[in-house]
Amino acid sequence: MAVLSSHFLNAVDGTHAGAVAVSLMSIGDDGQRETLFTAESDAHGRFSHGFDAVSGRSYEMVIASGAYFKTADLPRSGAQILDKIVVRFTTPDPDSSYHIPIIMAPNSYSCWWSA
Repeated sequence: MAVLSSHFLNAVDGTHAGAVAVSLMSIGDDGQRETLFTAESDAHGRFSHGFDAVSGRSYEMVIASGAYFKTADLPRSGAQILDKIVVRFTTPDPDSSYHIPIIMAPNSYSCWWSA
């Protein structure tokens, strides 16, 4: 079993982004998506969830950043157009851990894979 984990950080004020909804989608050979799980980051902006991975399959981690920033008590300076962050990745080892931290703002984000 693989493990997907992340740490969401709020780039606007430098805090942990807690209570952010996240889903993992499996992408079939025909392009069809299947939801494998939905979860939420804890108060420290972290989540970790196991899933049955397939070697070489593509997955999408979908983060509801728009919903998080719409409820955050932050100064507003213009439109917020980024609704979701979608990170597509593959699983070369179906028994490995995949940690993908995200630094997010209302209209931008940065992510990386931390082995």
